[in-house]
Amino acid sequence: QVQLVESGGGSVQPGGSLRLSCAAPGSIFSMYTMGWYRQAPGKQRELVGAVTSGGSTNYADSVKGRFTISRDNGKNTVYLQMNSLKPEDTAVYYCNADLVSMTYLRYTYWGQGTQVTVSS
Repeated sequence: QVQLVESGGGSVQPGGSLRLSCAAPGSIFSMYTMGWYRQAPGKQRELVGAVTSGGSTNYADSVKGRFTISRDNGKNTVYLQMNSLKPEDTAVYYCNADLVSMTYLRYTYWGQGTQVTVSS
């Protein structure tokens, strides 16, 4: 069982910043696309941002220019730096590791989730 361990959630005022971290086993980290998703109450889980094994990134339009995803392959950790936070960023944030093999088998793993609350 692959375990992704998240940390860094919490409560912050609008305009504030938080950094989420997700540690993954070294056996998979370098090969997998690492991503952050979020799910607000009553809404579907959505992609926030992802970084491929080669370092390419993509983001949801709602967070572009405010959030930055990065990975440290030496520490087997992916980060999500969140700046200029808004109340609508409030959600449970989930770390994801995803790989499609050369034989088109998909391997995907999820963290347990960490709560981010943006409120005055």
